[in-house]
Amino acid sequence: MKYFLAVLIAALTLSACKSDKNIPDVSGIKVQLDVKRFDQDLFTIDTNDVSASLNGLQEKYGSFLNDYLYNILMLPPVEDTVVNKLKSFIRDYKPIYDSVQKTFPSFNDEQQEITHALQFTKYYFPQYKEPKQIITFVGPLEGYGNVLTTSGFAVGLQLYLGKDFPIYHQDYIVDVYPEYQSRKFAAPYIPVNCIHNVIDDLFPPATGRQTLIEQMIEEGKRLYVLDHLLPETADTLKTGYTASQLQGCYENEAAIWNFFVQNNLLFITDPIQTRDYVNDAPTTQALGPASPGNIGEFIGWQIVKKWMANNEKITLTKLMQTPAKQIFEEAKYKPR
Repeated sequence: MKYFLAVLIAALTLSACKSDKNIPDVSGIKVQLDVKRFDQDLFTIDTNDVSASLNGLQEKYGSFLNDYLYNILMLPPVEDTVVNKLKSFIRDYKPIYDSVQKTFPSFNDEQQEITHALQFTKYYFPQYKEPKQIITFVGPLEGYGNVLTTSGFAVGLQLYLGKDFPIYHQDYIVDVYPEYQSRKFAAPYIPVNCIHNVIDDLFPPATGRQTLIEQMIEEGKRLYVLDHLLPETADTLKTGYTASQLQGCYENEAAIWNFFVQNNLLFITDPIQTRDYVNDAPTTQALGPASPGNIGEFIGWQIVKKWMANNEKITLTKLMQTPAKQIFEEAKYKPR
């Protein structure tokens, strides 16, 4: 039971991994989501008069400019230093910016998908004040790729240029973002990451020590909500698993669960032990090389789905408020 049992010879279609979904009609829900290309505005400033250009950016982008300069570029709040370092950054990152413009000449597809997800967000969480704009930027390669700010969604396009983008495979970047992470540096992950941030905004992650099964279910709850806010998005994108890893999880669900039960892992709280099952990683070492990292999220998701199937009138808000321990006890999860 300690090893992942099957490696797919060929990946199955997405529909084989998912049950039919009752997707509500949200077409009548109004959401206004604008796109501002800070990347284009920044890299076309007059570098002979950076101070005046920054004043123009401040007028257009408000507080985001400060977020960019001091939180994304991590510049010290000294005018001369900001001017000089910003000029150097624009010069050094011009090739990255050029690649971004080729990959994202427009942001229409991403804008539409995120807008649609926000329609589902308003359907399920009508009191939530959704972001009103997406601001795209180019920042340091080792920096932020997707954050939710007071200005709206901030998307660092330097980290969405496709898994084969050559710079992602240079040693200094691999040290920061190993291959299992950089393979997700692609445009289809932008809406997923944006909506992850919305869920965290709605329901800040719990703090304090929890048992492994509680952590798994908490992760499963978030994935369940994500699935409802992006119901037409591939499960591979939402989980971050490859197609073969996801199918392997479904085919070996009972064996994976038995591994946790038979090795008395469900109620451990030691972070050194639990991190092997609820953190992003290339694989779950104890389950073999074909398994995905963060496999606890998958099991937690299945437990939550079983519990929700028995509690069809429970809202997503109520689900998120229900203690993980209660969900575990009531779900009586036992896959075959």
